[in-house]
Parts: sequence; C-alpha cells; structure tokens
Amino acid sequence: MITRKQTAAAILSTILLGMTGAAIAQESQWDKDHPRRAEVNGRLANQDARIHDEVKDGQITKGQAAQLHQQDHQIRQEERSMASQNNGHITKTEQKALNQQENGVSKEIGK
Repeated sequence: MITRKQTAAAILSTILLGMTGAAIAQESQWDKDHPRRAEVNGRLANQDARIHDEVKDGQITKGQAAQLHQQDHQIRQEERSMASQNNGHITKTEQKALNQQENGVSKEIGK
C-alpha cells in the first residue's frame, strides 16, 4: 500500500527531475550561443553563402564547391568536438586554431 509520504516523495522527485532537465536544456542553448562558438559558426555560415554565390556566378564548379563545403564541415565537426570536451565552450586557443583553418578555406573561395 502506498502512503502519502511515498506519493509526496514521488511527486517531489518528478518535479526535481523536470527542473534539472530544464536547467540542462537552458545551459546547452547558452553553450551553443557562447560568443567564441557563435563567432566561429557565423564565419562558417558566411563562407557557405560565399561558396553558393560563387557557384551561382560561375566562378567555381559544383565539384570545387563540394570540396570547400567538405572542408567547412570538417571545421564545424572539430568545433563541436572541442566544445563537447570543454562543457560546451571552446577556448581562445581553440578559436584561434579554428579561425586559421577558416582563413585557409576563405582564401580558396576567392581564387
């Protein structure tokens, strides 16, 4: 037979678990929007648009665009991997390394 104390404890546990889940979800959004991550991902989005524009204008082929997109994809995967190892953040050193990689791809886009 379930007592009132057991029912109250079950309800309290459910409420606490719900609050913990909400806190984790909010933290994840903050981590995703962290300024260093946002800067790196913003650059990747900008490069993606530049690649599309150059294909549209006939400056590069679809094959060249696919290669550039693949390089950007690898940078994005590396950014996510770095963030997962640092509680959702990337360090200044990691940001610098990612920016250097993005600079290399950026130079290839405008050739």
